[in-house]
Amino acid sequence: MIRYSRVVGTGGYLPEEVRTNEQISETVDTSDSWIYERTGIKSRRIAGAHESAASMAEIAARQAIEAAGCDPQTIDLIIVATGTPDLVYPSTGCLLQQRLGIKNAVAFDVQAACSGSIFALSIADQYIKSGAAKTVLVVGSEICSRIVDWTDRGTCILFGDGAGALLLSVTNEPGVLSTHIHSDGDFKDLLYCPLPQTSVNKNEQEAGYISMRGNEVFKVAVNTLGRIVDETLEANNMDRSEIDWLVPHQANIRIIAATAKKLKMSMKQVVVTLETQGNTSSASVLLAFNEAVRDGRIKRGQVVLLEAFGAGFTWGSALIKY
Repeated sequence: MIRYSRVVGTGGYLPEEVRTNEQISETVDTSDSWIYERTGIKSRRIAGAHESAASMAEIAARQAIEAAGCDPQTIDLIIVATGTPDLVYPSTGCLLQQRLGIKNAVAFDVQAACSGSIFALSIADQYIKSGAAKTVLVVGSEICSRIVDWTDRGTCILFGDGAGALLLSVTNEPGVLSTHIHSDGDFKDLLYCPLPQTSVNKNEQEAGYISMRGNEVFKVAVNTLGRIVDETLEANNMDRSEIDWLVPHQANIRIIAATAKKLKMSMKQVVVTLETQGNTSSASVLLAFNEAVRDGRIKRGQVVLLEAFGAGFTWGSALIKY
């Protein structure tokens, strides 16, 4: 038979602490209105001292497994997308595997910044289609608050923490219709986060915080996401009108609106969690997808376009018949 992969369960987790724009404006020169007008963000979640990428991933993963009615021991591949791992090694995927008590799976991490969950989903889909796996757990989990300089107005207003998950299973009918992933290292200096311990230039004392040239990132993101929309539609011989939902990476409301305009979609067809979650990097698409599935907006049989753009630059899309 022809093998396809299908989403059979989703999950998500957000830490309890809420950090508002007003709170941020107490320590940097900004305001709620300034942040909201430029980003669409009102607040974000901040992980507690006891939390990690692996601990948040576990909660989201257990939700997805429960939603699927799946025996965890049947999972044969675990892929965690994260740019904020618990350790350099072992991988957060291995730490999650241990927490879930899954013995027979292969586990590893994917690092593609904000596009990580799309990259992980693409890899999972290929594993299932090739016959190398039957059930794959995909998780995006990030603690961005620990790599943000809270005195840098350009970045501290943007990011939040959280984890999203989905479970893919083999099927004989198309579920994941196609995935498309890309990267271009020529833009590496526009958005990056150094690791001081392994800095190439040992003479420079680099703090391990996100550095971003926001206006330049914005311009490239809008153009790039427009192209990948066209690529995805062409690959599936599909018209824009056939897409029921857009689930974008939650980086900036202006980028999201530009992508929706490209698709000629009403914002009512776009899943937006940005206002209360901020940019949760690789977790954002999966968190948004999970929210829309659980509140009943996304229904079985509908066609959903997931897309993301991140440091690298990396970008990708996944077209799913849910």
